[in-house]
Amino acid sequence: NANDNANNTINNTVTILGFGSLLSERSSRMTFPKLQNFRLGRVPNYRRVFAHPASVFFQRGIANIETKEMSSLSAEPFHKNNNNDSDNDSDNNSDNNSNTFVCSIFEVPNDTNEDTMIMMKDGVPSQAFLEREEEFNMVDYLEMDKDGITTNTTTQRPKGILCTRSTDQQYIQRWGPDRFRDHYEQYGIHTIWGWDQNSGLRPCAAYLRHCVLAAQKMGDECYNSFLEDTYLVDRVTTVRTYLHQNPQVMTTLPPPELQVRYGG
Repeated sequence: NANDNANNTINNTVTILGFGSLLSERSSRMTFPKLQNFRLGRVPNYRRVFAHPASVFFQRGIANIETKEMSSLSAEPFHKNNNNDSDNDSDNNSDNNSNTFVCSIFEVPNDTNEDTMIMMKDGVPSQAFLEREEEFNMVDYLEMDKDGITTNTTTQRPKGILCTRSTDQQYIQRWGPDRFRDHYEQYGIHTIWGWDQNSGLRPCAAYLRHCVLAAQKMGDECYNSFLEDTYLVDRVTTVRTYLHQNPQVMTTLPPPELQVRYGG
């Protein structure tokens, strides 16, 4: 909440939890050049899912609308064996899913420049940060070490910011219908978060390859977690299974101008 976020800025840094492209320190530094203390952690009671198309994939020309290879990652709350969890009602095999995944953790100076500031003094995400993560709901989350044990024992230690799934309604309320039209509808996409488990939505190939390479560079634990603890929109198929079925993904190169950004 805002009070916790306000406490986070006492040391003038903000803690970020990364689970996709931000698993790559190189990629993270392209977004946050001044990041500090890049390391691995683990987030329990959430799962990592390719569940929504990202407008940036259309803008950069790496989305394939015909094959539905256009989805990006988000984190969503998931508690195993909780039959009352409404988020899981449509997931017939959710009991088999992991409810934890390895993430990256790093601190970013909370610049006073409005164009690069992440959190406002009152603990509310800045306009610049919202612009970078336009479709997500950003929540505070306790930082976890790689064994799943919280490393925050007092409210004086910063909480990590995690980008989680949102709703179309929240997106339009934040940005307005014109932006929704410009970033999605003009490409023939009429929903961001309304893709159900039978929609056939698939990961953007260049982005998935980038994330796999990034996780691989971080060691076996991170790599295996990405393969086993990341799901397609059906919440059943893991990335490991999907890559076995679609090996061409790992040879799908981004355009030359994006080869550094999407190079793992």
